[in-house]
Amino acid sequence: MSRALLTKTGLGVVPVEASGRDRIALRQATAENVWRELARASFAVISYVTPDGEPRSSGVVYGLDRGHLFVAVASDSWKARQIADGDEVAVTVPVRRGGLLSLLVPIPPATVSFHARAIVHQPGSLDVRSVSKSLESLLPPGHSESIVLELAPHGSFLTYGIGVSLQQMRNPAIARAHVPVTAILLLGVI
Repeated sequence: MSRALLTKTGLGVVPVEASGRDRIALRQATAENVWRELARASFAVISYVTPDGEPRSSGVVYGLDRGHLFVAVASDSWKARQIADGDEVAVTVPVRRGGLLSLLVPIPPATVSFHARAIVHQPGSLDVRSVSKSLESLLPPGHSESIVLELAPHGSFLTYGIGVSLQQMRNPAIARAHVPVTAILLLGVI
């Protein structure tokens, strides 16, 4: 026998079907667990619009420090030429889910998407080691001529599959959430 439950998600209160052993304790995406997932990951896709109005997206590795993502890019790359100081970019971070099960069954990643303001640091103007040790460990040798993009998230995180079970990811009403970007220094997450 199935009964409808009302549950509070990141989008508000929604009905959820649950019965017997299928009933799952519902969790909610919070700023703390979103920041924790961002700290664990190192790959993101940044999207931007070129000065000619063309959309572009690029995969990047990043380091996270004090609530900002730091990305080192070659000074002759698309990102360096097209993203100016103060530009708005969109960022999506895929978050692996499923552990060993994902080797047997195709499980899509959870995601964290958000808007960020770009701060451009010219080569030599920022010591990557002093800002983000996690970024430095991901960079190839000779990155000293790289431009560093500092991405400052703002607004809300749009999450899918963060703070929910794999089974709950099948239900978009439960798996999606809007979580305000908050000052993580106060949360003590990273």
